[in-house]
Amino acid sequence: MHNQTQIFGIRAIIEAINSGKTIDKVFLQKGLHGDLFNELESLVNKSGIAKSYVPVEKLNRLTKKNHQGAVAQISPVEFYDIENLVVNVMESGQTPLFLLLDQLSDVRNFGAIIRTAECTGVSGIIIQKKGAAPINGDTIKTSAGAVFKVPICRVDHIKDAVFYMQASGIKVIAATEKTDNTLYDVSFTEPCAIIMGSEGRGINPSVLKVADDKAKLPLLGEIESLNVSVACGAFLYEAVRQRR
Repeated sequence: MHNQTQIFGIRAIIEAINSGKTIDKVFLQKGLHGDLFNELESLVNKSGIAKSYVPVEKLNRLTKKNHQGAVAQISPVEFYDIENLVVNVMESGQTPLFLLLDQLSDVRNFGAIIRTAECTGVSGIIIQKKGAAPINGDTIKTSAGAVFKVPICRVDHIKDAVFYMQASGIKVIAATEKTDNTLYDVSFTEPCAIIMGSEGRGINPSVLKVADDKAKLPLLGEIESLNVSVACGAFLYEAVRQRR
């Protein structure tokens, strides 16, 4: 883990949360008590930050420094506000192309997708606060630095982002095998957002229900599905082809 993506020590983490730093996850030592530790615990709970109780050995592996029973992973990128981003993109005169990732959990897939998104002119990527792959050293590496060039937003639920896109006049297209439409039957020329699902489960059924359109990739081999970052690349390049 990159050192710039972690903070250790109870007081340091409390200050980071209070100053509004984007924290992905806090690791707390199992069975630890004390006023300051309890203060951190309740602050983490109140802020809705993901937390994990771990043995002290795990914390010692995360950092060699004196962690006092708490290590936090912070995001190396600043997240954008979805409403501001959508408005800015709409006003910029470019045809919006957004990417919604429904609980994608593998950091390398995430990094690869960010890299392809940068190459295909994606306006922004929207992820869910809980259950999504963190932006860490691995993500940065596999994105080849693109993580600093593509705006990324975090929302409470992907469904909120879908409704917001639709209210802004952006068509939402779900990449799913649960349809007869291939991606070559769907129009990507108007403002649109593409939803990609998680590696194991695909798109959440409740999210699938509210999408405007569904499309799948034609699979000619025996294997049932493509790697999500490869599938995402195929969708984005079809959008590029149609828009040229």
